[in-house]
Amino acid sequence: KSFEFTKDELRCFPAGTLGNDLYIFLKQRNLPLLKHYARHDLKHVLLGYDTTEEGEACLQSFMFGNGRISFPVLATVTYSFITMPEYWDKMKEAFSAGKKSNPIHGWKWNELLKEPTEELRRKINSSV
Repeated sequence: KSFEFTKDELRCFPAGTLGNDLYIFLKQRNLPLLKHYARHDLKHVLLGYDTTEEGEACLQSFMFGNGRISFPVLATVTYSFITMPEYWDKMKEAFSAGKKSNPIHGWKWNELLKEPTEELRRKINSSV
């Protein structure tokens, strides 16, 4: 299902919700809201990985550990592992965190935007 909201609509969500936190995340980094990447950016918000090389490598390592097997995940993890040995320890930590966490790849992201971000983070980590 495609992302249903505009950046202006996200701005109007209550403070502390995933939708508003996505707006803040994008604004702080001067990034546009790209409908096809919104779910990816929501994972950055929830998991706390930045949009740096290290952050992308760790985000995809978390998702791999969390059970997400897809071409983008496998390609990013493989590429990062081969070309960025300085991030291996962080990637292993992220992979381990993903394995210990509740699965998120099946979440219905459009339905979660009004939920408190901290509550969603607790749901991810409740099995840790």
